[in-house]
Amino acid sequence: MLTVNHIVQSEGSDKYEKIPLQIFDTPASAVQAVAREVADLIRSKASRNEMCVLGLATGSSPIRLYKELVRMHREEGLSFKNVISFNLDEYLPMPKTSEQSYHYFMHHHLFNHVDILPANVHIPDGTLTSPEIETFCKEYDRQIKAAGGIDIQILGIGRTGHIGFNEPGSLITSRTRMVYLNDLTINDAAGDFGGRDKVPTRAITMGVGTIMEAKRIILLAWGEKKASIIRETVEGSVTDTVPATFLQTHPNTRFYLDEKAAKELTRADRPWLVGNVEWNDKLIRKAVIWLCQKVNKPILKVENKDYVDNGMNGLLKTFETANKVNIRVFNDLQHTITGWPGGKPNADDSTRPERANPYPKRVLIFSPHPDDDVISMGGTFARLVEQGHEVHVAYQTSGNIAVLDDYVSQMMDTAASFTGHIKGDTATMNAAYEQVKQIIKNRKAGDEEPSELLAYKGAIRKAEARAACHYIGVPVERIHFLDLPFYETGSVKKNPLGQPDVDIIVELLRKVKPHQIYAAGDLADPHGTHGVCLDAIIRAYDHVCDEAWFKECYTWWYRGAWMEWEIENVDMAVPISPSELSIKRKSIYKHGSQNNGPAFPGDDPREFWQRAEDRNRHTADTYNKLGMAEYEAMEVFARYTHQKGDAKTMF
Repeated sequence: MLTVNHIVQSEGSDKYEKIPLQIFDTPASAVQAVAREVADLIRSKASRNEMCVLGLATGSSPIRLYKELVRMHREEGLSFKNVISFNLDEYLPMPKTSEQSYHYFMHHHLFNHVDILPANVHIPDGTLTSPEIETFCKEYDRQIKAAGGIDIQILGIGRTGHIGFNEPGSLITSRTRMVYLNDLTINDAAGDFGGRDKVPTRAITMGVGTIMEAKRIILLAWGEKKASIIRETVEGSVTDTVPATFLQTHPNTRFYLDEKAAKELTRADRPWLVGNVEWNDKLIRKAVIWLCQKVNKPILKVENKDYVDNGMNGLLKTFETANKVNIRVFNDLQHTITGWPGGKPNADDSTRPERANPYPKRVLIFSPHPDDDVISMGGTFARLVEQGHEVHVAYQTSGNIAVLDDYVSQMMDTAASFTGHIKGDTATMNAAYEQVKQIIKNRKAGDEEPSELLAYKGAIRKAEARAACHYIGVPVERIHFLDLPFYETGSVKKNPLGQPDVDIIVELLRKVKPHQIYAAGDLADPHGTHGVCLDAIIRAYDHVCDEAWFKECYTWWYRGAWMEWEIENVDMAVPISPSELSIKRKSIYKHGSQNNGPAFPGDDPREFWQRAEDRNRHTADTYNKLGMAEYEAMEVFARYTHQKGDAKTMF
């Protein structure tokens, strides 16, 4: 069963951690604590007729904080009339009215909803010309000092370790200035701008020195994508190659993290090195796998000496000998492997991850975009069909904004060459083609996509998904395009998840009544489409969890194109043969619009099929090195058991 690991403070953490921090189950619980501290300071200052100076950040991390502060304003009477704000940064060039501007962001998420005085709001100006920038930056620092300095500075952290837009190489003495953005920062912003080439390469930012003068600094970080840089910042040495490490020298800094962002800290990743732990099956498996990889031995060859030499006396003491713990973990891991992801009929299933009966099963695969199913579990998908199960696929969003204009033109040119051979109103068809071609020709960077164009892009992705399903063997009546409303904005910015989204999933669940569900368990980025789609499923479960069919239904979570489950979290591992890997690759090929340079590739230069194969081969190699059989590739899954209310606590 997939559960959240509760990370607790222990005395040994201080040996590794150089910045005070608090870890919360979810971002929601963390921001409540931060919002309360901010509100208390605002009220305390107001009671003394003093102004409260806040340094504010943008990006995904503080959105929940601003939402909570708005709630406190509306429901608890928190006034912002005595607040002066200074924002960290702004893209350059950037019109204030652009949805990508931090001016728009702050007003949209906070300022338009509270009673702060407009004259007290300060945000770097992205419309400045080059000769104006230096003067503006000096004046910005002067205004902060004139206001009495920043009382609380809110920070996020980028994956380069930047705070504000202080990229690697920034000095601790740096002041507000114009900077050039790091490639990784640009890649991370590509999703907000509709492509890497549309992201500005410059910005105005408070300097590290400006930030360090704040009386109190609070840094927020959520999700697995931040885990690596959080570990480096909190446990590494102070260096300008990771500017956030300068915060180790600030006398009043605290990090507020969720468990996913904290997962690579020593206290979470290797708690047995920090202090006494309560051993459970998953933690024992994690510790033994870590030890095997450290000493480069398979499970059954690890010796007592290896445990002692690597700080694992506690585990050895619990089991008395290495042999006992080794056999337990070896059997535990071996029992995750199955060639029958839908369950093997007429077989003893006591040590198998899936039940033998019923057979065949009704299987429902949820895919956030129209290609996640084959990218993440294409081999298992094909195996389920081959083994006779009734497989349904539900594509939760159209994925239309991920189709490049050039690709639409290419497809239309191909279709146009057949119009002379098509019976019907070719004049109407040609007129529609010309309309869309003119839309593409006249579009400017940053323009919202007209509905006429999105309709064609959505049709392309649906045709690709149908082609992949047909290739694997799923009939058209078992292909479901949900087009969840939250996604259909015509923009990279999406609407919040709503009840209509949940209702669509509830209706499908009750229609199919599956025995098995597969879904993208991407907790790495709960603000992205995958996270929202997963949240929609979990909320839908609240509506059906008391129904008889659901009580007999297993849910298996797969990961997306960029990350894989850690071996200690794997509950089912499906070996993929060379021929099945070929089927998976060809299924991914069917999604032509996402090959050869997709609109949202992330920071990985490989094609999606390459990422998938490399990941699956790496998983198989890891199992092999631990002493399991040698396979070509493996797809892995974590089992999720629903508890009513999970949707309120997951994110």
